[in-house]
Amino acid sequence: MMQDNEQLDNTVIATLKNKDHSALSEQLDSLSCTHTDIIELLSQYQVLSEQDDDEKFDTWYDALCKEQLAVLKAFEVMRAHYEQA
Repeated sequence: MMQDNEQLDNTVIATLKNKDHSALSEQLDSLSCTHTDIIELLSQYQVLSEQDDDEKFDTWYDALCKEQLAVLKAFEVMRAHYEQA
């Protein structure tokens, strides 16, 4: 599991450097989740990250599947790009 997260993190860093969303778009478009799934995931992410309970956030984050992690990583990359613009 740690190796999977490390590989995702390396992909995020590479994407942040070149500011190209096409690889992220391809990855996200192939996922089986619905728009509702994504909205629910991002809502939970926002609420839990704003709380001071790191243990609760870590437990939630550790329980995410590979597709959910991919959505969150893509969200953070795209958000960083828009914040830098």
